[in-house]
Amino acid sequence: MMAAMEFTPGWMSLLPPLMAIGLAICFRQVILALWMGIWLGALLLNGYQPLTALARSIDTYALGALADRDHASVILFTLILGGMVGVLAHSGGSRGLAKKITRIATNRRRGQVSTWLMGLLIFFDDYANTLLVGSTMRPITDRLKISREKLAFIVDATAAPVASLALISSWIGVEIGYIAEQYRALGIEDDAYWVFLKTIPYRFYPLLMLFFGMAVAVSQRDFGPMRRAERRAMLEGKLMADGARPVANLEDLGDSSVDESKSRWYHALLPIVTVIVTIAVSMYVIGLDEVRKLGKEESLRNIFSNSDSYRALLWASFVGSLVAIGLVVGQRVLSLTEAMMAWLAGVKSMVMAMVVLVLAWSLGAVCIELHTADYLVGTLGNWLSPAFLPAVIFLIAALVSFATGTSWGTMGILFPLVIPLAHGLAGSQEAIMLGSISSILAGAVFGDHCSPISDTTIMSSMASSCDHIDHVRTQLPYALTVGLVGFIIGDLGCGLGLWNEWAALVMSMGLLSALLWLLGSKLDQIPAPS
Repeated sequence: MMAAMEFTPGWMSLLPPLMAIGLAICFRQVILALWMGIWLGALLLNGYQPLTALARSIDTYALGALADRDHASVILFTLILGGMVGVLAHSGGSRGLAKKITRIATNRRRGQVSTWLMGLLIFFDDYANTLLVGSTMRPITDRLKISREKLAFIVDATAAPVASLALISSWIGVEIGYIAEQYRALGIEDDAYWVFLKTIPYRFYPLLMLFFGMAVAVSQRDFGPMRRAERRAMLEGKLMADGARPVANLEDLGDSSVDESKSRWYHALLPIVTVIVTIAVSMYVIGLDEVRKLGKEESLRNIFSNSDSYRALLWASFVGSLVAIGLVVGQRVLSLTEAMMAWLAGVKSMVMAMVVLVLAWSLGAVCIELHTADYLVGTLGNWLSPAFLPAVIFLIAALVSFATGTSWGTMGILFPLVIPLAHGLAGSQEAIMLGSISSILAGAVFGDHCSPISDTTIMSSMASSCDHIDHVRTQLPYALTVGLVGFIIGDLGCGLGLWNEWAALVMSMGLLSALLWLLGSKLDQIPAPS
């Protein structure tokens, strides 16, 4: 392919993601918006030839996104897990589990807190977290008249933040690998896992977003578009806005032919627990095998950091589907034919979301070829000083993640650029180095949360059966609030040496609580619409 970067100004590399984001927000047509962004990028990369760009958008970028092994693993995992969810719904298992949990989640506060707690418990992987929490809690939150936008927010607010912070997750191997590679290249002898642990208190955005999600659930206070969505759901009984188009219609998977007396809570719980346990066990087995091949110490840290989360996810979703089908067929809730049709219905419900994911990945590939991230870093990187380094890196990571829609891609792009830069500018100032590394990870999650083309944002909409643009619109003010507080008090304050990271976290939590109290209001304090 002929690259056109020689005669394309660097600022034009921002146009494809900006077009995709702008069209998605303005016209609420995510698929068309993504494809237009890909086409524009292909146009810039192929000598401004529109027909060639049209062809490349399909035979190069879309095909390349599908051909990527990791992407294919995510698609298979999601489709297979969607099939499992279809079986749970058709068999009445989801209804039975909902009834069981409803005994605890008896009101709106408990429903939201239960969703938040489930998000913390499924910490192994953000994809698994999103799909399992959203699809499991949706019948409960629907019954409690909690808007789909609020459900999608709580799901999104726990998935990536908890997975990025967890000591055992699909993220940890990637994070430690990036740190180890750059430290080795620079001749720094610190253990990468120990560095990873020391960065956790500096990851202000994910830590504060977890806190904020809990604060919103407990206080029952909302502001901005989320407040309007909650008022609509509670006072008008509309879980979604008029004209909303959910990314996936998982609520339509239920089979009314299954008698309610046959709805067994364990028909849903056992497959879900199977998925979680299989992910953990598979990651351990795969990691142990790899550690033995490499001749490394068989420590839990080495085992999980050298594992392959994609294979573990595939195995887990497949085994979970087998358990789900086996339970309902074995207990004659559904025939084998009915169970397989239910599984296929679940798979079909994920197709639109998979199209969006493939297009989002394709746009990310276009941005890499256009060197969008390099342009952002190069533009902002010439005047950096050590004190402002963590704050500026947070902004750059957020911009890159927002524009490309991928937190993992952002980490892969920025780690080779930022760690050498931080080492050169900060020298022996460990706090600046740790803050810079943390800012990559925190900024990537922040930008991912704000971006309508992010895979985890799309999957949160999908699992919650929420209109994707409505999810983005209602979550954005919350994400911006948390991001701004973490940026000012955390990244800037700690970088300038005004206080340490623990004091920054405490002050940030206090400020977020005050803002929620001042800006937010409970439903009983919101006047009914005229």
